[in-house]
Amino acid sequence: MKKIVIIGTGAVAAELTSYIEDNNKFVESQFQIDLLGYIDYDYNIEKYWKKYKLQKPVLGDIDNYNFEEDVEVLIGISDIKFRNEIISRLEIKEVTFFQFIHSSVIIPDTIRLGKGNIIYPFCIIGPNTEIGDFNMVTSYSFISHDCVIGNGNFFSTTGIAGRVSIGDDNFFGIRSTVIPNITIGSQNMIQAGMMVDKSIKDATTVFYRYKESILAIPK
Repeated sequence: MKKIVIIGTGAVAAELTSYIEDNNKFVESQFQIDLLGYIDYDYNIEKYWKKYKLQKPVLGDIDNYNFEEDVEVLIGISDIKFRNEIISRLEIKEVTFFQFIHSSVIIPDTIRLGKGNIIYPFCIIGPNTEIGDFNMVTSYSFISHDCVIGNGNFFSTTGIAGRVSIGDDNFFGIRSTVIPNITIGSQNMIQAGMMVDKSIKDATTVFYRYKESILAIPK
């Protein structure tokens, strides 16, 4: 059984707690996860920990907590910039990062996977795919065959078709989709519902310029 602590007490931490508890119902005891508690600052206890009614305690904050060697760390933070800051501070402390993949995920043996990734329930990862470190893939996302994914990306119920190359620290909004053979750089913002059909370099926001709503159709 793996012993872990979650960094953060907000919405992502609450989701991860729920998915870990669910996952433990479906895996053998040696693969179950023992969640010891959360690492967060005191000022977030009222704001987040109590709001989400988390049952495990806040064990301390990132500056003062003594990370034991046999306890691994799961990053429960969705904001990419802030998450990277926390990861850098934890790397100085030489912690071991936990990688959570829910038992419902379809994932092939041919995948090459880095560290600290989080894959929510009901995702599908295609064969011969490479995924780097600290990516977050939320439920019902798919990453198809022969994709190369960098580090620190956030995929929110996203569809990535085959042979797509993606850099680092990109945000993919809900139901965004990338067609095959596209290359996406780093630090891009793909808004919800977008279909990415052209390659993108770096630091670009992809969004609908105009939004129209049909209020009525005359006879």
